[in-house]
Amino acid sequence: MNSQPVGILSTGAYVPERIVGNEELAPRIGVTAEWIERKTGIRARRWADPSEATSEMAVAAATRALEQAGLTADRIDHLIVTTSTGDAPLPPTACLVQAGLGAHRAAAFDLNIACSGFVHGLAVAHGLVAQNPGSHALVIAADLWSRFVDFGDRGTAALLADAAGAAVVGAVPGPYGILGTDLLSHGDESSLLVIEAGGSRKPASHATVDEGGHFLRMRGREVSDFVLGKVPQAVKDLLAKTGVRREDIAHFVPHQANGVLLGRLAEQIGFENARTHLTVGEYGNSGAASMAVTLDDANRSGLLRDGELVLLVGFGGGMALGASLLRWRTTGRVEL
Repeated sequence: MNSQPVGILSTGAYVPERIVGNEELAPRIGVTAEWIERKTGIRARRWADPSEATSEMAVAAATRALEQAGLTADRIDHLIVTTSTGDAPLPPTACLVQAGLGAHRAAAFDLNIACSGFVHGLAVAHGLVAQNPGSHALVIAADLWSRFVDFGDRGTAALLADAAGAAVVGAVPGPYGILGTDLLSHGDESSLLVIEAGGSRKPASHATVDEGGHFLRMRGREVSDFVLGKVPQAVKDLLAKTGVRREDIAHFVPHQANGVLLGRLAEQIGFENARTHLTVGEYGNSGAASMAVTLDDANRSGLLRDGELVLLVGFGGGMALGASLLRWRTTGRVEL
């Protein structure tokens, strides 16, 4: 196995053009704009055009990541799309993205692990690149949640949004790269976030549509309790495993679930010097994409400095967690 470190070489993101502010959404879900911002920290979110699908958002984000790296799509060996809202049950959305990019060399496949998907995708990419020296992986996190919103469920409808984010993963010089990753699942609590219909247990039918079985259902208070109860310990365990002190973390990039919840989470973890990066206020909760979009925002804004420690933390449906610690290397064109 190649001993050279593996890390993120470049990032990219795509958010749809349509901005849906709280003033537009609030009457539709039976609340005020002030209520939405007070409960969620969200002022606006992006929704895809009816002509857009998840694969097209993914292609747009991936194209920007490839451009930043100075790589053509045919240099990608592994293409991973992490999504819970793929274009269709078959074919895999990753194969549609492969065709859209022209990444003809790439092995393409989907991961469905909801909002922690970007960290899971990075972990898989890390392993693939480490085992295949000289290879490149493209991890794309994309979700189009506006198609699965029940506007009668104000707690969920206020949150959901559409976006895609991407990262090119490859070999980096030491001491940069991914220092450690922890992936955890709590399947006994999987009922906290569900789409009940559309699979083998409840195939699509007139009845499942009439019952709203194809909408996302979330038990919000219990999800918050899960996050605050599980994530701080997961972070503590990862830092202990990597030998990194909490005060040495410079950047905390969490899944953009809810701005109010993230404030409580950062306080509970007790970061002393880390900057918590938030895009949820302007982009909403875009599921698996939210962490990748936020990382790209921080990267392109010049906030991530060479050699700084970056902690990525995802959590959500499953219920699943993922935490990854990176020593950041300034992104740019890859030396071929």
